[in-house]
Amino acid sequence: MSVTQQYLLDTYRARQLGEPAPPAPGTHDWQVVREGRDERRFRAVLAGRPARHRFRDALNRWRRRPT
Repeated sequence: MSVTQQYLLDTYRARQLGEPAPPAPGTHDWQVVREGRDERRFRAVLAGRPARHRFRDALNRWRRRPT
């Protein structure tokens, strides 16, 4: 069963039972990514490491490298 089919089935059941419809698939994807990033930064601070922007730092190093 695909994600879309499961969503449609859940929506149908919710409507039959008079409950609110579930959120559409993918609605909270970016929120989950942000929470994971925040958790990683928090654990870095607890471990005594600097909470850096690893991806941004890597891009800046790549951009500033001598040609």
